[in-house]
Amino acid sequence: MSFLAARRRHPAARALLLLLALFVMGALSTLLAPGQQSSADTGTSQQVAEGKALFAVGCGSCHGLNGEGQVTSTIQGPPLAGVGAASVEFQVGSGRMPMAAPAAQAPVHPVRYSEAEIAALAAYVATLGPGPAIPAPEEYNTAGVSQEDIARGGELFRTNCSACHNFEGAGGALPGGKYAPSLKNSSNLHIYEAMVTGPQQMPVFNDDVLRPEDKKAIIAYLNDLHSRPNQGGLDLGGLGPVSEGLWAWIIGIGGLIAFAVWIASKGVKAK
Repeated sequence: MSFLAARRRHPAARALLLLLALFVMGALSTLLAPGQQSSADTGTSQQVAEGKALFAVGCGSCHGLNGEGQVTSTIQGPPLAGVGAASVEFQVGSGRMPMAAPAAQAPVHPVRYSEAEIAALAAYVATLGPGPAIPAPEEYNTAGVSQEDIARGGELFRTNCSACHNFEGAGGALPGGKYAPSLKNSSNLHIYEAMVTGPQQMPVFNDDVLRPEDKKAIIAYLNDLHSRPNQGGLDLGGLGPVSEGLWAWIIGIGGLIAFAVWIASKGVKAK
């Protein structure tokens, strides 16, 4: 007994026991972890591979085969490292990409890819660098949003967005041939993605600028605004003083000119 007790008290005993425990834990991890990890990553790896193949065919000619970007006299494809999956879903899912030719701004076209293909492209671009992920449905689903939050969303929209998108979200012109698009037919998902990615001339409204609940309130306000019946008759496109002033000039000033010409013609006939 004294011999065994002396061996347990040997200075190397604790180190040997620690090494043995680490060896056992490593063996168990090797036996149990690989099967679970491979089954979890198979779909993701396959999706990324499919996205890379789609990217090479539809996007690589402008953005480079590895998303490094190209800027020449005929090609203006920015690098995509760090734009995130949300930017890809917004641009491709709204039909803005791929562009047929360089332009001041990417116009909306019919969507050319399926939802699965868009998800694959987004998954591939997400591997190029960290960026905003595609938001979960609960982040932009406005079901159950209170009237108080809708009113707060209206205040936030008028403060942060109406200078470009118009007080009704009808869009407006910007310098250099660019424009803020109308939001009347935009989905909740794309409005949210636009706020977190900042496409074209739009600034990025990250969570430090607009909290997730603020973004949802803005989306709820736009949905409520665009679902209201028009009680005032002809809204002239919802462009406010621009269209109203145009018609005032056409009808008002035009009517005065026509009346002046009529008076003059009567005077000439009288002579």
